[in-house]
Amino acid sequence: MDTARDIRTVRVKSLKGAKKEKVHGHADRSLIFIVLFLIVFGLIMIYSASAYSAVRVGKKSNYYLMSQLRATLLGLVVMAGISRIDYHKFRVLAWPAYFISLILIALVLTPLGMTINGARRWLNLGLSLQPAEVAKVGVILFFSAYVCGNLKRVQHIKGIVKTMILAAVPALMVYGITENLSSAIIIFAIVYIMLFIASPKSAPYIIFAGVMMGLAVLIVYVIAHNIVPAEVSYRLGRIKAWLDPEAYASNKGFQTLQALYSIGSGGVLGKGLGQSTQKLGFVPEAQNDMIFSIICEELGMFGALAVILLFIMLIYHLLMIATNAPDLFGSLLVTGVMTHFALQVVLNIAVVTNTLPNTGITLPFISYGGSSAVFLLAEIGIALAVSRSIRMS
Repeated sequence: MDTARDIRTVRVKSLKGAKKEKVHGHADRSLIFIVLFLIVFGLIMIYSASAYSAVRVGKKSNYYLMSQLRATLLGLVVMAGISRIDYHKFRVLAWPAYFISLILIALVLTPLGMTINGARRWLNLGLSLQPAEVAKVGVILFFSAYVCGNLKRVQHIKGIVKTMILAAVPALMVYGITENLSSAIIIFAIVYIMLFIASPKSAPYIIFAGVMMGLAVLIVYVIAHNIVPAEVSYRLGRIKAWLDPEAYASNKGFQTLQALYSIGSGGVLGKGLGQSTQKLGFVPEAQNDMIFSIICEELGMFGALAVILLFIMLIYHLLMIATNAPDLFGSLLVTGVMTHFALQVVLNIAVVTNTLPNTGITLPFISYGGSSAVFLLAEIGIALAVSRSIRMS
């Protein structure tokens, strides 16, 4: 809880009319280095994981690599541009970002919506765009400004409930329209953590988190013991496949089992870069959600731990920026970014290792996905913009 208290004690005086701190003009260079290292490593692994499958469907072996490289270069330009902006100017984007996110999610239901690999989650706007990624950035911008503007209200249960209802709108739209449960959970959790950080009272949030975890355990127990009707069990089949993947080896458990085989075959040192056999048609879409399993197979336990360490360093630097931000708005912006990255990394690795049910979430900067790369880099740009405003000691 000490970390949460540290962030909560960020200088709120600027919200009450105090003068803004002078910026020193230097972004967090260590954060930039970590991000660039993850990007380069991700591009290498995307090529390694996707070359065979690209050729198999009649494309060049570097098809996925070049597609990701183009999106990454665009994202780096966006990151650099955003990092140069005074982050206080982002407050004017709060409501527009919120409503634009809702509109883009709704557009998936129109002819602009695209179905890829059986999931209708994208928009065809000349380039493919995943509205859930826009919504995550929009939620961070909106609720950072909203909480700062309603600081007294969100200290009370009524204000907390109202804020969570506002958060539930994009989360439920993402889940209901695009059937993307993992992104819906992340959107809701981002707002929850931001509220927790802004509030001096921890107990209500801890109790709420405990209740939600209890409900999750109850749901798993009910499904595992076939207490619910068959039609409900069918809708929650992913949980059953998670509990017993071997029983669903030919359908819902297939991808998870193949990923586990990939992890197990890598051992401590791995088979060597490019030497995975599971990527040869066994792990479906190996360059996407399950790329961590290919890392484990080719680079072994040491490679996997190195990747996890890099993400820990990334999250640590975001935490330091959030803790030392000159005002609450800057702290909440970076807290939202940090929460997004932390949840996405944990969820992806947990799914690949079958610690959690399969939810279809990417590994930041490493999994294939143009929309994800651009908007994750935009979030890093926001964090860098805040880091420029931290006074040098």
